[in-house]
Amino acid sequence: MKQFFGMSRNGDLKEAARGVTRPQFIMLLSNGDQFEAHVKELEALFPGVPSIGCIGMSYDTKVVEKGVGVIAFSEGVSAAANVLEEVSVMPVKYIDRLEQDVKSVNGTERDTICIDFCTGNDACVLTTIYSVLKRRNISLVGGTGDAGKVSANGRVYEDAVVYGVIKNQNGRVKAYKENIYHQMQNHRFIASGTDKARYILGTLNGRPARQVYQDILKISEQEITTQTFKNPFGKLNGDDTCIVSIKEVQGDALCCFRQVNDSDVLLLLELGDYRAIVKNTIRKIKHDFPNISAVFSVNCLFRYLLFTQEHYMQEYLNEMSALGRHAGLVGYGEHYNNRFVNQSMTCVVFE
Repeated sequence: MKQFFGMSRNGDLKEAARGVTRPQFIMLLSNGDQFEAHVKELEALFPGVPSIGCIGMSYDTKVVEKGVGVIAFSEGVSAAANVLEEVSVMPVKYIDRLEQDVKSVNGTERDTICIDFCTGNDACVLTTIYSVLKRRNISLVGGTGDAGKVSANGRVYEDAVVYGVIKNQNGRVKAYKENIYHQMQNHRFIASGTDKARYILGTLNGRPARQVYQDILKISEQEITTQTFKNPFGKLNGDDTCIVSIKEVQGDALCCFRQVNDSDVLLLLELGDYRAIVKNTIRKIKHDFPNISAVFSVNCLFRYLLFTQEHYMQEYLNEMSALGRHAGLVGYGEHYNNRFVNQSMTCVVFE
């Protein structure tokens, strides 16, 4: 299969799509002002081609912050694109759509991936989607878009998750997740005083969460929302640690970007040697896939901000491009199988 990436910094979709020939699946990554117009225009340019879209920055060897990016798969994939609506209430109501799409592409663990873009309520959405995918052990990679809007097959949706089920007809696929953080010393907490609906973390080991975070890191309240780039929390999930970013301070509590529940075990994390970790991820992918057709990734907005702050973003994209055709989305939350994570990178590799 082949992956095409085109972009226009001034939001000219025709310019971004120039060079797309006989696409079999398309992803649209647009800006808030032009998203709805771009969705209609893309469908007019490539009628009937399965497509999904969201609002967000895109990249290959450079980042498109305000314009539009187009990622197209061709020459050897079969795909179906669709939507689950009412995700804040009952996404399972539409689950038969996904069941039919998985069946129609005849997806298997070896050669099929599900890519999703979501407007919110990610944890519930992923549990719902994965209830279907796990029957065939199909992996999922995706993320949260901006401004509460997504698209599928030429239509814009709110309160929804859009997805593509993509089968590589010429080889394998595999999903990866990269975490550049590790536990800081022995800081381990039991969460309480949480508000699941508002993603509030009230207390840690019985003390106000804000105060605990400040005391350990010796920072002011004003520094908390940027300190999370280097010191997020980690939520234990079996053998894995799901990263939890801090969004803002609310009194003595912390508002996070993902749900924390009473009695969850949280760790305080610290930034590792991200250059070495990225090199190790690339090494592992090359070992698993001597012949790579394409890599699609989702990088967290906070990773993008951290890498930019550390003057590493361009170097990072250059390193990832050594894998072959690499393109992706800067997301507001990352999806990996049934897990909703923050400050991570998830990707799918096509043989």
